[in-house]
Amino acid sequence: MALKDCRDVPVSTGNRVSLDRYETAVHLLHGYYGDPLAAIDRALEEDPEFVMGHCLRAALMVMSTDKGAEPMLQKSVRAAQGLVHRANQRERGHIAAAAAWLDGNFERSIRLYGDILLDYPRDSLALQVAHVGDFFLGQSSMLRDRVAQVLPFWNESIPGYGYVLGMHAFGLEETAHYGQAEAAGRKALALNPRDPWAVHAVTHVMEMQGRLDEGINWLLSRSQDWAPDNGLAVHNWWHLALFHLDRGDDQRVMELYDTAIRRPSSSVVLEMIDASAMLWRLHLRGAALGDRWDALADGWESRIDEAYYAFNDAHAMMAFVGAGRRDAAARLLRVLEKRTSEGGTNGRMTWEVGLPLCRALHAFGEGDHAAACELLQPLRLVAARFGGSNAQRDIVGLTLIESALRGRHPSLARALLAERTALKPESPFNWASTIRALRLMGDERGAEEARRKSAALRPYSELASAA
Repeated sequence: MALKDCRDVPVSTGNRVSLDRYETAVHLLHGYYGDPLAAIDRALEEDPEFVMGHCLRAALMVMSTDKGAEPMLQKSVRAAQGLVHRANQRERGHIAAAAAWLDGNFERSIRLYGDILLDYPRDSLALQVAHVGDFFLGQSSMLRDRVAQVLPFWNESIPGYGYVLGMHAFGLEETAHYGQAEAAGRKALALNPRDPWAVHAVTHVMEMQGRLDEGINWLLSRSQDWAPDNGLAVHNWWHLALFHLDRGDDQRVMELYDTAIRRPSSSVVLEMIDASAMLWRLHLRGAALGDRWDALADGWESRIDEAYYAFNDAHAMMAFVGAGRRDAAARLLRVLEKRTSEGGTNGRMTWEVGLPLCRALHAFGEGDHAAACELLQPLRLVAARFGGSNAQRDIVGLTLIESALRGRHPSLARALLAERTALKPESPFNWASTIRALRLMGDERGAEEARRKSAALRPYSELASAA
C-alpha cells in the first residue's frame, strides 16, 4: 500500500524504512547539512525501486550546476524512467523535470518542477529545486512568487514550514522588499535557528542596505547555526567578507578567504565561484594577492571545455585573468563562442551575458578599459539573465566602475557611484571611490564636500579620508 510523507504528500512506496530514510535526506537537503546523497543512497539500498529516491538523487545533481554531476544525473533519471509504470502523477513530474535538465533545457526543467507545486503545494523537494533553479536562471520575481503560491498550504504544524519561510525571505530580498524579507527570515529562524538559508536571506538584506556592523554581528553571533558541517557555510563566510570589504579591511578579507572561503582541496563549483568572486573584488582594489589566484585557476582550467553554465564560466575567467593565464582565457573564449551556437538554455545565457562578460573581464585584464566599459555598460542592465543574486552580480558594476576610473572616464564612474550611494549612503567604499572619481575630474571642491559628508556618517570613513 502506498504511503504519504510527513507533509501528507503521496509516495508510491509501501516501504516505511525507505520513506523514513528519504525524509532524513530531504531534511538534510533543506538545511544544507551533512550528506543527503548518502542518506538517499541508503534508502535506495533498502528499496532499489523507490521512485522518489531516484528523483531526489537527480534533484541533488540538478542543483549542483556541475558538468561532473551529469553522469550521476543520467543514471538517476534513467533509473526513474525505468520505474515510471510504478510512479504516481507527482513522481512522473519529477522524472520529467530532471530529464529536461539533463537535456540542457534548464528553463523547462524548472518550469516543470514548479508545475508539480500547482497540484502538490507541500512537495518541499519540488519547491526547493524550483527555488534554487529560479536563482540559477535569474528569475528574481519567481524566487518570491513561486514560494508565495504555496504559502497558503503551509503552517507551523507542517514539518519544514520554517524552510519555506526562509525561501520566501530570500525571494522578497531579491525583489527589494527588504522589510518583509527580514521579517520572514527572522520568523523562519524563530521556528528553526539552524536554517542557513534564512540566515543568508537576512544577511542579504543587511548587505543591500549597507548595514555593515550589524551584518558582521549577525553572522558571527549565529555562526554555530550555519557554519559547522554545512553546504552553505562557505557562501555565508563570503558574505561576512563582503561586509569587511566595504569597510576597507582587506587584511581581514584575506584572512577569511584563506581560512574559510577557499579550501585548497575543494572542487565544489559553488565554492570555487565564491573564491573567484572575492579575489576579483580584491583584485579590482589592487590588493596584493600572492599566489592565491594560481591554485584557483588550476581548478577552473580543468573545466574549460565543459562550459556547462555561463555564471560559472565568468568566474573561471576572473581566475584566469587574475592569474595571468592568457592561454586559458583565450581558450575559454573560444569554447564560449562555440557554445552560443549549440542551443539550450546555457547557450542563450552564454550569448546574452556569459560571453560578453568574459570578453569584458579579459579586456580589463589586458588593460583595455575602453573596451571593458563598452561591453559592461549595456550588460549591467541584463546581467540577471545568467543567474546569481543581486550581491553576486554586483561584480559587473564594480568592474565597470574600476574600468571607468582606470580608463580615464571618471564622469561615468562618478555617475555610477552616485547610483550606489543613493542606495547605500553609509558605504565607505562608495564614498572613497566617489572622492577618487571627483579628483580625477579635477573637482577638488566636490571631493572635499564628499569627504565631509562621509566623515559625518560612520567611524570607518578614514578610508574615504585617505582616498
